[in-house]
Amino acid sequence: MASSKGLGRGLGALLGDFTEEVAEKSAYQLLPIYKVEPNPEQPRQDFDPEELQALSDSIGMHGILQPLTVRELNNGYYQIIAGERRWRAARMAQLSEVPAIVIEADDKKATELALIENLQRQDLNPVEEALGYRSLMEDYGMTQDDAAKRVGKSRPAVANSLRLLGLCPAVLERVRKNELTAGHARAILSLKSDKKQMEAAQKVSALGLSVRQAELLCKNMTREPAPEKEITLAVDYVAECEKSLSRHLGRGVK
Repeated sequence: MASSKGLGRGLGALLGDFTEEVAEKSAYQLLPIYKVEPNPEQPRQDFDPEELQALSDSIGMHGILQPLTVRELNNGYYQIIAGERRWRAARMAQLSEVPAIVIEADDKKATELALIENLQRQDLNPVEEALGYRSLMEDYGMTQDDAAKRVGKSRPAVANSLRLLGLCPAVLERVRKNELTAGHARAILSLKSDKKQMEAAQKVSALGLSVRQAELLCKNMTREPAPEKEITLAVDYVAECEKSLSRHLGRGVK
C-alpha cells in the first residue's frame, strides 16, 4: 500500500516540486511586452496600418491566440523570431504581456527561422518574398530545391519569384507597394532596358491594365520598328531635267 505520508498537504503541495520544475523548463511563457523587441533582420518590412488596427481590435477583445516565437538575448530582453505583426498589434491594444515560446537560436539561426516562417505564411509582398529566397540561397547556402522544400513550395514557384529581382529598382518599388502584381511584373521582365520597363510600369498603372493586357503591351514594346524603305522614284526627274535643259540650251547639262 502506498504511504499516506503527505496526503494532508493537498494536491498542490504534493505536485508542487513537479509543477515548479515544469514551469521552469517550459518554453511557453508570458513575457512583459516592453522586454520583447523586433528582429532588425526581419524580412517583412511593410505592415498595413488598417490590417494592424483590425488585428489590434481583435487582440483587445480575444487576446493573442497564437504565441510569438522569441529567443532570449544576453541583456535579458527577447527578440522576435516569428510574430512581429502580433506584437505590434498587442502594443496598439496596450497589452502589458504577450504569450511567447522561447527557443534557443544564434543570430544566423534566428534569421533563417524568421525567413522560413514568413515565407511559409505567404503574407509577404512579392519583393520581400523574392529577397527572402535569395537570402536563403546566398546566406545559408541553399539551392532553389532546398529553399522550396524548407518553405513547402515548388522549385518553379521559387524560381519565378527570384526572377522578379531582375526588374529595375523603380519597378521593384512599385511591386513592393502593391501598385503592380507579380503577374504584371513578370510581363514587364520581357523588356530588357530599364527605360522600357519603367515606361511599361507607368502605362500598366495609369490604365489599370490586366495581366493579359500588360503581356500584350510588353510584347508590342519588344518589337523592333520596321526599317524605312528607300523610296525609289518611277521617273528619274533629275535626268529628265538634264535632257530638257540640254535641248533648250544646246549644250550638255549636269
